Amino acid sequence: MALLEVRNLSTSFFTDEGEVRAVNGVSFDLERGRVLGIVGESGSGKSVTAYSIMQILASTGRIVGGSVRFDGQELVGAGEKVMKTVRGNRISIIFQDPMTSLNPTYTIGRQLMEAILLHTDRNREQAHERAVEMLRLVNVNEPEKRMKQYPYEFSGGMRQRVMIAMALACEPDILIADEPTTALDVTIQAGILELMKDIQKKIGMAIIMITHDLGVVAQLCDEVIVMYAGAICEQGTADEIFYNPKHEYTKGLLRSIPTASNTDQKLEPISGTPIDLLNMPKGCPFAPRCDAAMKICIRSRCERMEINEHHAAACWQNLREEMLRAGVEQKGGEQS
Repeated sequence: MALLEVRNLSTSFFTDEGEVRAVNGVSFDLERGRVLGIVGESGSGKSVTAYSIMQILASTGRIVGGSVRFDGQELVGAGEKVMKTVRGNRISIIFQDPMTSLNPTYTIGRQLMEAILLHTDRNREQAHERAVEMLRLVNVNEPEKRMKQYPYEFSGGMRQRVMIAMALACEPDILIADEPTTALDVTIQAGILELMKDIQKKIGMAIIMITHDLGVVAQLCDEVIVMYAGAICEQGTADEIFYNPKHEYTKGLLRSIPTASNTDQKLEPISGTPIDLLNMPKGCPFAPRCDAAMKICIRSRCERMEINEHHAAACWQNLREEMLRAGVEQKGGEQS
């Protein structure tokens, strides 16, 4: 049984303009010790999926359908009492901006100890020892001294390390990392990713890495989900996604990133703008931006299609390719 099972998860935000369907029928499994990457541009539903699992949505947001089972327990509708035993303790999250996530008026030590005291049965002395131990684990120098300092006295990379230490203090089964390296320079980013890989191996936790950076996914993830307009458009192992993409949006993402082989070429951005979630189209939401769109793409949304046992995509091009192959094979059989 998977550690986390998400089935047909749908989340909406109810605004004065109408219902914003931010997540539409998302399904996936997460095994113990595995790293799952969720990729997509801003507004694709990555973070809302994570916040739905944790049930930390804004006041206007609500899970309107689906199931989230963690270690066999249903979380949707479980109530705040149950979620308090899960959040921070068994499922932790690293938020996108460490400066706004840390309280500027409290010392680093106080904030770390608060999380430990809240989610474990340690006393203050034991919580202090654990906080120092966690700072040392994430390679913060002079941890005893750092405990007494405030967030503004830390660099961006060091603040992010503190957030990782706070998230890992209770040794969670799942760590959700929401764009943990977005605001960091390349050198610090590499260090943070290496740190996460090392810690993941040491304590055997599962990770959900939410990012728009495919380079991060390539370094860290075993499996990848590509999201667009609140839905999964492609899902598979990292190798399948990078070397055998089967959705036009995934192909566009891959064409728009620099690699060692295209340094002398002009990058190809994805044309157009993201879909308006208040007015979802009848067909494929990516069709208005897709150079390969067909009439059926405008009329009807493609369901998930199995490419192989490790790969699935929701793109009509795959059906078209299958039909073309079948036609060629049939023609070849007739000729012979």
